[in-house]
Amino acid sequence: MKKILILFTIAFAFIACEGDRGPVGPPGPPGSGGDSEIGHVYDIEVNFNPQNNYSAVSEFPLSVEVFETDVVLVYLLESQISDPTGPVDVWSPLPQTFYLDFGDQVSYNFNHTFFDVNIFLDGNVNLNALGPEFTNNQIFRVVILPATEANSLRTDTYQNLKEDMVQQDKSLEEHQLDL
Repeated sequence: MKKILILFTIAFAFIACEGDRGPVGPPGPPGSGGDSEIGHVYDIEVNFNPQNNYSAVSEFPLSVEVFETDVVLVYLLESQISDPTGPVDVWSPLPQTFYLDFGDQVSYNFNHTFFDVNIFLDGNVNLNALGPEFTNNQIFRVVILPATEANSLRTDTYQNLKEDMVQQDKSLEEHQLDL
């Protein structure tokens, strides 16, 4: 008897949902510009030296609202390769470690708050003895993503991040920063 009652209830639910479609409701209020721009990116150039303790603090642009839960990524411009359309940047995610002679190593790393990022040079070597290829004119790309979006993106390389953003019809807002 219970089974018949359940079957009758299910059948009634399907039958009750049939019928003419009602009139279309009024249009909704205008929405915002959308969320196709979900992240922010900017580049900074750093010279590491004893005066700045081999670190550089960069405040996020005032036009960018960053929350404590947002994801901050930093990439090092490691090289440029030739392409018929022009040079192509090769970005490597931090931390980035370089192994030198005699077991020495030097690494670029970072930490951040919700209002700035600190990029620093570290290693088991005398940083004063490093050549300019490690200390001068180092270019870093800072990427800020909402935490809700970062889980669906590959962040292992900047190129993968950009490809995922395009596939999801999202973009990064680029900022110019003067240091």
